Amino acid sequence: MGEQFTHVDPAGNARMVDVSEKDVTHRTAVAEGFITMSPPCFAMVKEGRAKKGDVLGVAQVAGIMATKRTADLIPLCHVLALTKSQVEFTLLEERHTIRARCTVSCDGKTGVEMEALTGVSVALLTVYDMCKAVDKRMVLSDIRLLEKHGGKSGDLCFEAAL
Repeated sequence: MGEQFTHVDPAGNARMVDVSEKDVTHRTAVAEGFITMSPPCFAMVKEGRAKKGDVLGVAQVAGIMATKRTADLIPLCHVLALTKSQVEFTLLEERHTIRARCTVSCDGKTGVEMEALTGVSVALLTVYDMCKAVDKRMVLSDIRLLEKHGGKSGDLCFEAAL
């Protein structure tokens, strides 16, 4: 028999996965995503000239806050006590692109992949929000899980993009 969706019961109803029998392990996930913008918009962010303030500083805090609120945003996620939440940005000048990377950890019975993906997404959306007066054509792309460690399925690492 093939893989089954874990958030659907045999009758097709949505459910939160029961993790009560799982062991507590240290779990970490890393996700990344990109936002590409016009050269003038990129220069404004890089030089800290945005009218709304420090774009990357605000986006970093927004991403971290989002990791802590993932269960409020994604209906069937468990509430987790995170032990680490970090958002970092890399400026890719030749592409006028900013890479966001979010690393999240906890000691728990379920993984933190959704928290890392949520953190990256909200960080990038915050960049968009703070820059949309200058460039409404920005593109968010390639939001994906890069790594996951811990739990029953063990470690998974995917090749990082640049």
